[in-house]
Amino acid sequence: MRGVSARLPRLLALVPYLLARPGIRIEDAAADFGVTAKQLRKDLELLWMCGLPGYGPGDLIDLSFEGDTVTVTYDAGMRRPLRLTGGEATALLVALRALAETPGVLDADAVRRAIAKIEAAAGEAQPAGVVVDAGLREARRTAETRRVVQQALGAQRAVRMQYYTASSDRLSERVVDPMRMLVVEGRSYLEAWCRRAQDVRLFRVDRIDAIEVLDEPARPPQDAEPHDVSAGLFAPSPDQAIATLVLEPDARWVSEYYSCEELEELDGGRLRVAMRYSDESWMVRLILGLGGDAVVEEPAELAETVRERAAAALELAAAHAG
Repeated sequence: MRGVSARLPRLLALVPYLLARPGIRIEDAAADFGVTAKQLRKDLELLWMCGLPGYGPGDLIDLSFEGDTVTVTYDAGMRRPLRLTGGEATALLVALRALAETPGVLDADAVRRAIAKIEAAAGEAQPAGVVVDAGLREARRTAETRRVVQQALGAQRAVRMQYYTASSDRLSERVVDPMRMLVVEGRSYLEAWCRRAQDVRLFRVDRIDAIEVLDEPARPPQDAEPHDVSAGLFAPSPDQAIATLVLEPDARWVSEYYSCEELEELDGGRLRVAMRYSDESWMVRLILGLGGDAVVEEPAELAETVRERAAAALELAAAHAG
């Protein structure tokens, strides 16, 4: 198993590595990756069987060997910007984090920059997928926020930040004492002692709107307990209500962006999901924001609240139009 876990990150790195170094000697490439030339040749033989669906001529990665050198002659689309679903982005993040820790990766910073871009884009996943390229504005902002958070952690300083809370749909200003950075389910979080809440909180890095490192030291209480995220970020609670929603194809992204306990494929590309929620007003805003692409099956009280809010919004719009 150890050999497999070490080989996968190397295979993921090989194509971009070779694209940047056409005609490189196999011995030199093997030395960069910390393996023997024999092992690298086996890796290259495996790459010949990788590529795009169809897996025929013109679909698979193609390599050219001249003497003891190798060149990628077809990259199977690896030069193009990535278009990923939220689930695909999460799987790619797992592989990239393994790659970042692999000995022999010459540009680990580039791997970390790619991780930052994908993490930021994953939070905005839509049915068409996540587009990751060099010009993604949110990726640069999130990467800069992460840099400031890491600076504060390294210096053990408190931070002041503006944070967007999705459940209440509002920005708030907080002073927090950073404890650690962690990545859960493909997203980066700052875990910190929130002085306003007087408790440990997790803050999604891509939802930090502004951040400033303070001169005062970070002093979380000694009894501040870090979250146990070994089973995921949000543990279900018996006091949470469960909504059963039917999502149209354009709203399927909800099942990737939010935690859903049940998934059932329906005809026409629709999806039935069960979602836990503590704040009914948040769930109502989510459903109304989906327009006609989400139907509440249960509970009946939630469906009635959605109908009332939608009717009130229509009346208000008609009054303004008149």
